[in-house]
Parts: sequence; structure tokens; C-alpha cells
Amino acid sequence: MKHNIDQFKGQTRLPNIAIPKRYELHLKPDLIACTFSGTVQINLNIIENTKFLVLNSVELVIQHSLFTNSHGQYAPCDVVVDDDDEILVMVFDETLSVGEGVLRIEFSGVLNQHLTGLYKCTYVDEGVKKNMATTQFEAVDARRCFPCWDEPALKANFKITLTVPSGLIALSNMPVANEKLDGELKTVYFVESPIMSTYLVAFVVGLFDHIEYTTTAGIKVGAYCAVGKSDQAEFALDIAVKTLDIYTKYFSVPYPLPKLDLVAVPEFSNGAMENYGLIIYRENDLLYHELHSAAAKKRRITIFTAHEVAHQWFGNLVTMEWWTHLWLKEGFATWISYMATDILFPEWNIWTQFLQQASEGLHMDALEKSHPIEVQIHHARSVIEVFDAVIYDKGCTVIRMLQGYLGDVVFQKSLSTYIKRYEARNARTEDLWNVLSEVSSLPINTMMNTWTKQTGYPVIYVELKDHTLEIKQSQFLLSGLHADGKWIVPITLSIGSYEINKKFLLDTSDLRVDISDLVQSIGDDLSSIKTKDEVDVQENLWIKVNVDQSGFYRVNYEDKLALRLRKAIQNNCLLPTDKFGILDDGNALCQACEQPLSSVLMLIDVYRNEFDYIVVSKLIKVCKNVLNVSIDAIPDSINELKQYFINILLYSAEQLGWDSISGEDHTISLLRGEVFQALAIFDHDKTQKEAIRRFQISLDDSNTTQLSANTRRAAYISVIRNTTTESRTGLESLLSLYRSTDILQERERILRCIASSADPNVVLDVLNLLLSGEIPDQDIVFVLAGISLECSEVAWRWLKGNWERILAKYGAGLLLTNFINQIVPRVNNNEIADEIESFFASNVNHSIVMNLKLSIEQIRVKARWIQSVKQEQTLPDLIKQLAKRK
Repeated sequence: MKHNIDQFKGQTRLPNIAIPKRYELHLKPDLIACTFSGTVQINLNIIENTKFLVLNSVELVIQHSLFTNSHGQYAPCDVVVDDDDEILVMVFDETLSVGEGVLRIEFSGVLNQHLTGLYKCTYVDEGVKKNMATTQFEAVDARRCFPCWDEPALKANFKITLTVPSGLIALSNMPVANEKLDGELKTVYFVESPIMSTYLVAFVVGLFDHIEYTTTAGIKVGAYCAVGKSDQAEFALDIAVKTLDIYTKYFSVPYPLPKLDLVAVPEFSNGAMENYGLIIYRENDLLYHELHSAAAKKRRITIFTAHEVAHQWFGNLVTMEWWTHLWLKEGFATWISYMATDILFPEWNIWTQFLQQASEGLHMDALEKSHPIEVQIHHARSVIEVFDAVIYDKGCTVIRMLQGYLGDVVFQKSLSTYIKRYEARNARTEDLWNVLSEVSSLPINTMMNTWTKQTGYPVIYVELKDHTLEIKQSQFLLSGLHADGKWIVPITLSIGSYEINKKFLLDTSDLRVDISDLVQSIGDDLSSIKTKDEVDVQENLWIKVNVDQSGFYRVNYEDKLALRLRKAIQNNCLLPTDKFGILDDGNALCQACEQPLSSVLMLIDVYRNEFDYIVVSKLIKVCKNVLNVSIDAIPDSINELKQYFINILLYSAEQLGWDSISGEDHTISLLRGEVFQALAIFDHDKTQKEAIRRFQISLDDSNTTQLSANTRRAAYISVIRNTTTESRTGLESLLSLYRSTDILQERERILRCIASSADPNVVLDVLNLLLSGEIPDQDIVFVLAGISLECSEVAWRWLKGNWERILAKYGAGLLLTNFINQIVPRVNNNEIADEIESFFASNVNHSIVMNLKLSIEQIRVKARWIQSVKQEQTLPDLIKQLAKRK
């Protein structure tokens, strides 16, 4: 029998023995004992005669089970739980015949504290801390709540019943059908759901305030949040109502459920989760406070809500067949959330900010250890690792590139056809390509397979010889290695003007493009112009490839074309998106050691008078990247390098000022926050002194206008940058504020800043707070993301020394990956990379394997870059000259 059971172990997916059709689930959470019990009746279709039923279960106690069909009742002779494979194997003496039957299981479990499955979190009710229960099942944790066939393709109907304390609210995917009171308990019966995947099942039990709107189609949209905060939920609720209408029109398919609820819970590992009809958020990503929420938070809530509502179609109504096709829902929900945001707030110019997503995807996918968009998932638990920049950011950028190639009308018609064809079903990537090919009459699958089935993307080399552009493509890798890879690339280019442009597909390794007709159309025939003027025209004849940064690739120009583009930036001839792209590509090419650091520093210099949000935001990020490696490569030039960056940013700072103006543009508010934060990080004395002055005023008067929500982080960073082992007043002031305030937005802001000290002892004290229990588990990411450049190695030593405690506290869920992603890549040293590899070789954990490899590769990329920078003999003198420029 053991030999027979072994056949089910170590498999990627469950055996194709039985198909679930309907679940009738009754759960009874005990919020005091932090346990739950339940029964589930699963209507099955047995598709081959069997003595086994194999389904998913983890950390559940199976108390009783029985299978019933038209031939009788069958109790299993053995029930085997395999925690490694997360499966439950039921063994029967008699053969279960092909046909329909019902499997009934009684089980119990613990309300865990790892923010996965059915878990507990706490809230405060009239000064008393109490427990509530909520769920997070994506990707593979429905099995942690009830035994089930926990795979996205195995969709079923769900009839859910919850028995809960009578004074609490119980929510699930569907509306309440009936309630029955029984003393201090009540049993809540929910309407049966349409078919859906197990990862989308959800319920919440707690105490909430509630507001509700109704869409033009009559769908009830509600928001549930902590008592007394319902006014802060109005903004997100309004976005949800409007995006439901937008998507209904765009897809020409109505929202399929009678209601949609948004619920904010105190502890949640992600930003939000798109459960069918019940979107669960962490509080900070749902609640918007007019006074205390920064402009960046308003943008985030808008995009998040638009993203989760989009999933009701892309993901919930049409679901990927397996996690290999995860990008089908995440890439599309990300892309269309920007489309919806642009409709709602056209003045935000959100499509320019979309480039920040694209840049993240380009960075990760330039690593050798990256993965294709269609990534093979061999162990279901490992899917946690691929909710990453390739799936989201590369995915959405490739979609936008395809939309630009096909045109809006064809693309929208294709998506509508796709949704209708696969409604209430599962789909693979090739199903979408087939629809797009059918509607457009173009071989879309041939082109797009080059983008989704292979890792990476190309760098396009551009050289001008007379009036011929010589274009070549090869895979771009930050490691500098050369790899085989060819893409079908939609190339766009403009010459001297955005009115003069050309589009074509590059489907070979190299191509010669005659542009003489484009050059002629710019104006007079160059041959008829005087020689001196001709030279001037030629020098100003800029050529920009990847116009508007619409394609997922990088561009490397020969020197003379790069110089012309710099002049075009200085003369303000280019769109902000193209200025962004040139800087982003230049920075990446420098990291890959394809261009010297001196080249990037000279490129930065032409951005002195920039005031566009997206351009200055990228400028700040590039400056931070350069500073990161320069600490090790050219330590004697660090102060002058900081001064250079400060001088570059002072133009924006002086234009912005510390105080906002009523009615100012949204992007101005965003820019003010980022510019003053950067100046504080670069230790600009005047900025830090002014920030600390305003901070002191705010401590005495919490309602002061001297420190707005957009500039508070700059002030807190300034306070912490001036905190040392000997002078800890700043840290103590911020921690005191953190402990005394009940304003969620303020608590997040403080956590994002408290690890920004250059003093390793201060940062160590902050990191130790993560293990003290004082900081909620969900909020660790804020602290980790704010660790200063100077303390990267200290952070690694702390991680190594506390790994067992971290593992015990944070489990094997999504939170654990944050410690790897946020700490390991900060190191710049090959020797420490070796040490990290050695340490984790003896501390293997399946949920961090991919992230660990990517993080170590990033260290080695930086170490190589540092060695390259050290070879630039004239660099210190150049930095001295640049630092003197005002």
C-alpha cells in the first residue's frame, strides 16, 4: 500500500482521478481559542475506477471522512497526510466506480499567524484588543483552510456557511442568503457561487463599519473597514464603482456577481487580493485620508483598486489553466488598471508613470537567473516566488507594446472576444494569441512567443552610416555575458521631429534601414544647404528609437547619435517618456559595463533643468544607483558626487518649495515628496536643517501646515540621517510618534524611514524591532525597503545571525521572501555573495530559492560594475568638475 501511495508524491499536479464540481463548506472559527472546525461535502465526478482519492490539505486534522455514491457508502481504510507534498490520500478497500459521488470530510485547524490560509489578526474595540479571522488563499493556501482540489483549473461552485459570534459581521464571495441566531452565535448562509477556483474563495469575520454604493447596472458595491473610518473608504469605493462600469463597457461583458465588497483588514501580506466578489486589502491600501495620505498613496489606491476590480474578469471569470500562465491575469490587470486610471484622472498623465513599471521589469529580466513570462511551475508552493517583476511589469509592458502594434480598436475587440469565449472557463496563453491572431488576421502567436516563452529581451544597437541606419539585436544581460536569443521586435523611430517617424518589425539579428526619405521630409534637401549649415543640421538631426518607450527593449546608440540625443534633451525637443528612456537605458548599459560611468554622469548633467515628474523621478533613482556602487568603487569621491547630485536636484527643489499650493497638479505633489527625500538621503545640509525645523514644529502642533503628508518622509529621513549611536534623540522621537499615533498613514511613513541612518548600530536596533513583536508582520517590508546604503553589509549580518528566528516567526509565506529581496541584493561584494550562497546551501527553503539566486546575481553584477568603475582613471577629476557646476 505504501508503494501505491508513493506514486502520488513528488508530483507537480494532482492525479486526474476525480473532478470536483461543488463544495458545501461549513466553518466554525473560534476567535478566542484561535482554532476552527469544519465540514466539507464535495460533489465529485470519478473519471476512472480507483481505490484512492487524492486532494490537497496542509496543517489540517482530518477527523472523519466518507464517500457516498449510488452504490453505497465507503469509509477509507487509511487516510495519509503528506505535509511535504501537501496532499491528503484516502485509501479504500473497495474500488470507487466511475460516476458521481459525494466526499464528506470533517476537519479542524488552527487560525495561524502567518497571514496565509484562514488566519487571525487583531483589532482594537473600545481599547480592548480582539481577534478576527480572514483569508488569503492565493496561490496555494485554500488547502490550509479546508481539504480541496486546490488547482486553478479545477473550478467548482461553492455553498459557504459560517458560524460566528453574533455581534460580528461575516463576509464571503456571495451575498448573505439567510442568518440563524443561536444565543451568542449565529450561522450565516451565503448564496451559492458560480464556478470559481479555490484560490478565489474568501471570508472575513470581524467588526466593521460599512458604506455602500450602487453601479449604473445595479451592482451593490460595499466597503468594510475599522469602526470610525468609513469616510476614509469613500475614495476607493468610488474608484471601484467607476471601474466596474469602465470594464463592463470595455469587455462588453457584465460583472458576473450580484455584489462586490472591498474589506480592509488590519494584517495582510499583500496590498490587496481579488477574491471573487470580496476584495481584501491591507488597511493602508484601501483607506485614503485627505490630510494624512500623500499624493503617492492616492495614486496607489487608485491603481490597486482598478487592478483588483479588473481581476473580476481577467482571473476570476476567465482563469489561467495553471500557474505557468499567471501573467495572463496579473500582466493584464496591471496594464488595464493604468488604462482605467487614465480615464478617471487624465490630468495625472499616468501612462508616463507606467514606465516605472516597465523599468522594474527590464531590470529583473536582464538577469541570467530571470525566467520567461510563461514560467514552468514544478512545485505548486514555489509559485509564490513568481509574483514578481517579470509577471507583472514585463507582462503589462509587453501587452502595451502589442496594443500599440495592433491599435486600440483591434486590441479591444480581441480582448472582448477572448473574455466571452472563455467565460467561466480556464485559458492558456496560446488561447489569447489565437484570438488576437483571428481578429487581427496577423500571426500574433509567432511574434509573441518570442516574448513570453524565452527569458530576457534585446538591446537594439543603432548606428548611422550616411542615410542608412544599421540596426542589430542581441540579448541584454547585466552580467555582460552574450547569450543566444532573438525577438520579433516592433521598432518605432523618430528623426528630428515626432512628425517624422517610421515603424517596422525587426525579425532578424540585424537590418539596414534606408531613412533618406525621412531626412528629406524634415525640410530642405541637405545637398542644397551650405556646408556649414549642413553640418549644423546633421548634428541636430536626432534619431530616437523606441518612441515613447512603448517597446520592451533597450537601445544602445553609437557615440554621435548619443551626443545628438543629449543636445535634443538640452533643447527640450523630446517627450518626457523619451527623456526617461534615454536615462534608464544609459544607466542599465553602464551597469552592464557597456558604457563608462563617466558617460552616465555627463548624461545626467543635461537633465539639470528638468521639472517633469517622471523624468526627475528616474534621475533620482539613477543617482542613487550610482551612489550605491561608488561607495565601494570611489569612496574618496563620495562627498563630491553627492554634491553634484544635490546641485542637479536643487533646480526642482527651488521651483517646488516645501509648501504645497492649493489646487496644484497631482504630479507636482509627487515630485515635491521625491525631490526632498532624495536631498535628505544625499545629506544636503540646508534641506536636512529645514526638515528638522519643520519636524520639531509638527511635534508641538500635530495640525501644523508646516509639514504636509508629501514632505513628512523627507523630514523623517533627515531626522534619522542625523541620528547616531551617541545622539539617538531623533530615533526616539520617531518611535514615540509611531507608538502614540493611531493614524495608519503616519505609522507606515515612519517605518519606511527609521532604517535610513548611516550608523550601523542604529540600523541594527531598528532591525531588531522586527523580531520584537512591536511591528506588525505585514509591515516589515516598509522597514526593510528603507535600509540605508551604508548599512547593507550590517543588514546581511543581522539576517544571517537571526535566520532561525525569522524562519520561525514568518514561516514559508510571502513575507519571508521580503527578507531576501530587500537585504541580500544590497550587498556589493563578491566574497559576501559566496558567503551567502554557502549559508543558504545548508539552510534550504523552497519558497526563497529563485529569489535567492536573483539576489546573489545582483550582487555579482554590482561587484563587476565596481571593478569597471575603478578602472576609470579620470573619473575623480570629472566628478570634481561636475560638483562645481551650479
